[in-house]
Amino acid sequence: MKIAILSPVAWRTPPRKYGPWEQVASNIVEGLIEKGIDVTLFATGDSKTKGRLEYICERPYSEDEELDPKVWECLHISHLMEQADKFDLIHNNFDFLPLTYSRLIKTPMVTTIHGFSSQKILSVYKEYNSTSHYVSISNSDRSPELDYTATVYNGINTDEFTFQSESKDYLLFFGRIHPEKGTSESIQIAKQSGRQLIISGLIQHQEYFDNKIKPYINNDDVLYTGNSGPRERDKLLGEAYALLHPISFREPFGLSVAESMLCGTPVIAFNKGAMPELIHDGETGFLVNSIDEAVHAVNNIKYIDRKYCMEYAASKFSRQKMIEGYLEVYRKILETKK
Repeated sequence: MKIAILSPVAWRTPPRKYGPWEQVASNIVEGLIEKGIDVTLFATGDSKTKGRLEYICERPYSEDEELDPKVWECLHISHLMEQADKFDLIHNNFDFLPLTYSRLIKTPMVTTIHGFSSQKILSVYKEYNSTSHYVSISNSDRSPELDYTATVYNGINTDEFTFQSESKDYLLFFGRIHPEKGTSESIQIAKQSGRQLIISGLIQHQEYFDNKIKPYINNDDVLYTGNSGPRERDKLLGEAYALLHPISFREPFGLSVAESMLCGTPVIAFNKGAMPELIHDGETGFLVNSIDEAVHAVNNIKYIDRKYCMEYAASKFSRQKMIEGYLEVYRKILETKK
């Protein structure tokens, strides 16, 4: 079985810091290679993999202002499609644009839908619904207008995370700094709880950061550590008393939630999107509906078993578990093709 994995080119695969789609694509590639599968990764030229690397875009366009995203995305996708016949199957982790090539090639393509950035893109998925194979990353993120081959939860490389049986006293916000992710709400929860808050993440909405977040950063009870890489992420997640995840949108998954639990750190999240699928309410954290409920949950974190958090996350969100799911998807598609 020869598999081509198409990753985005916004960031390196795996990303140096932020880049969730690139991270998942990397986990898929390396997990398949562990199973002895012949894998070629299509990503940026500086990407790291134990498999074969194919690229036309040498650097991530998010790290080089000279690169036009549309231009290099088109060149990147066509670079794979023009040699599609070399592979038994293409696994698309690049959203909807590669679907427009799917009827022009003979190689079957499975597309992991990592979320809908807008309802406007749904028309592309609907157009190719009858001839494509879609995988959702949570049951909550499925569109009733599409057909799905399976739901496969995102998988984490457990070797990159360290279980911490004891925590420090701080609360943590870890994620992109954007109104929908709840950075401001996290500050309110921490202040009302009387606990220090550490914020780590990519500033995706500068005005929101400048007006709602920056005025509270004082290097005392509210700290901003910047956009953290893997080592800092492992330390911050593992030593936190709890991860705060007060989202205001239907998040399709939430890698930091699974990563936090894998370190043993419980999560307090607003009950939206995939959160009920990720968090075992009352056992690995708490699902809440307001800031007041979140503050109350902070007081109950002491009753959560950190070891159970780790065991639960490892059983549901490991890279190995994800690969088992995708291999089943691949077999199903290839058997249908015969």
